[in-house]
Amino acid sequence: MKKILLIAGIAAAAGLLGSCNKMLNEKPYSVLTADFYKTSQGVNAALDASYAGMRTVWGCEDYFSLTTPGTDEFKRGNDGNNVFMTYDPGLLASDGKFKAQWNNIYTYINTCNAVIEFGPSAPGLADNIRKKAIAEARFLRANYYFVLVQFWGDVTLTQSFISSPLTSASRDPLAKVYEAIIKDLKDAIPDLPPGPKGIDFGRANALAAKHVLARVYLTRAGSKAAQGTDYQDAATYATDAISTASGQGVNLLPDFGSIFTEGNEANAEVLWSVQHTASLAYNGSPQQDNRTPDNMLVHLFVPQYEKVDGMTRNIRDGRPYIRCVPTKWLTDTVFAERVNDTRFNKSFQTVWFCNNASSIPKWPNPLPPGAPAGAVAGGPKMKLGDTCIYMPQGKRSNAQIAAAPYTLMPSDKYSIKMSPAISKYVDTKRSDMNAPSIRPIIAYRLAETYLIAAEALMQSGRTGEAVQYINAIRERAAYPTGDKTKMTVTAADLNINFILDERSRELAGENIRWLDLARTGKLAERIRAHNDDDSRVNFKEPKHLLRPIPQDQIDATTTGTPYPQNPGWIQ
Repeated sequence: MKKILLIAGIAAAAGLLGSCNKMLNEKPYSVLTADFYKTSQGVNAALDASYAGMRTVWGCEDYFSLTTPGTDEFKRGNDGNNVFMTYDPGLLASDGKFKAQWNNIYTYINTCNAVIEFGPSAPGLADNIRKKAIAEARFLRANYYFVLVQFWGDVTLTQSFISSPLTSASRDPLAKVYEAIIKDLKDAIPDLPPGPKGIDFGRANALAAKHVLARVYLTRAGSKAAQGTDYQDAATYATDAISTASGQGVNLLPDFGSIFTEGNEANAEVLWSVQHTASLAYNGSPQQDNRTPDNMLVHLFVPQYEKVDGMTRNIRDGRPYIRCVPTKWLTDTVFAERVNDTRFNKSFQTVWFCNNASSIPKWPNPLPPGAPAGAVAGGPKMKLGDTCIYMPQGKRSNAQIAAAPYTLMPSDKYSIKMSPAISKYVDTKRSDMNAPSIRPIIAYRLAETYLIAAEALMQSGRTGEAVQYINAIRERAAYPTGDKTKMTVTAADLNINFILDERSRELAGENIRWLDLARTGKLAERIRAHNDDDSRVNFKEPKHLLRPIPQDQIDATTTGTPYPQNPGWIQ
């Protein structure tokens, strides 16, 4: 079964178990063997390789494609993969995005296994360093498996290091894999640093582990492996993380917008983040079908602004990959209220400033009715630095559009080529237009812990207790111009649809929406209600409730029982 059990080596690093730097400090090793992993240096290298593997998930276009478009929030953009993002019948189990995620994740699970298996007996490690390394590997392994079960359901559970390819495999029941995930997180928490403060930026910590554990319980509660106490357990771990967060220097920031300010990725709301780097030795390997773990999110939401007169491509506004665009439901319904809720304007770019003197548009002759004072027939509509594109909410008349001194594109005119762009990943420090971002990706932050607590408490029949956690997030959203009292809701307002809407307002574009809809059983319903491309027609149940087992995995299982495919996908 060589496709599932490759051994991670290229991205390994050393010299970190006792470090306390700003970021993970990696040093590559080109050849790693089982004997090497049994040394203190090898354990060190395997642990850092396990961290490096997270770049194949967080920030990678493959993971983005599996979590963001084809939902109620985002639909296929002009340059998106039509077959993949619209659930087209032509989407096959052989699609490289499935293969890349599956192979990479199992590669790094095996590397985590090396730390967990060989760490206890590796010579030369202080006991506290040894325990912490094993706990970190357990945290990472749990995260990798959590990705697998959310996309694929029953998967192969491997918890021992595998030194050579196998040709047989079976799918373990979802319940068994969830138990392994939960055990890893519970075993890790006592030996992890209590919070992210004072440790390497991007290292595992107990607060992050509690957050993940709460999310695991919440997700299992909506699965075929559900246990009767899952919602209560999710509430317990989420509320515990919230109640102890301030003691570890973790708090909700007063301003939602500052969470994503460039250069502020290590802010007090972040529980755990995944590091990216300009070094091709790490950001460009391992490579799967020319796919790399670069942070590509800086490009993937960007519309074709450069085709509007007065604009040209630039590093600040980004390269327009335009893989996906927001649905009209997201822009006009979820974010309908923008006076007291400031999150839309702090999550999306709706204004572009003129930066191309050679293509500045001119006023027609005669001037349109309503043209601004000072407009000159045949003269330029704007100058460098002025607003060139503006995308407001709602409708504008043709006369208003013609009279605007810029390209006015209200929300009823949004298209798969031009729509507001998620601004959470802007990176002006990139080396050139085509370069990926080197910004860390915020994987888990405290605001989501609040939302998990609210949902888990509500589902446990404790809606009155849930309200305070929703209101904490909503009231923060009013900073600094809104009236937070108008953001307050009551227990009567809470239901799963309200919470999903609130998660959209808070977490739009943060690589989680498909997972949220799938775990709550709302995927089909909400795609059909709110996504206006072919997704609503193409989506089929039960087929699209899980992703297909990669065809490579099925083909590589050449002995024993054939590897089963998920329902509805061609075997």
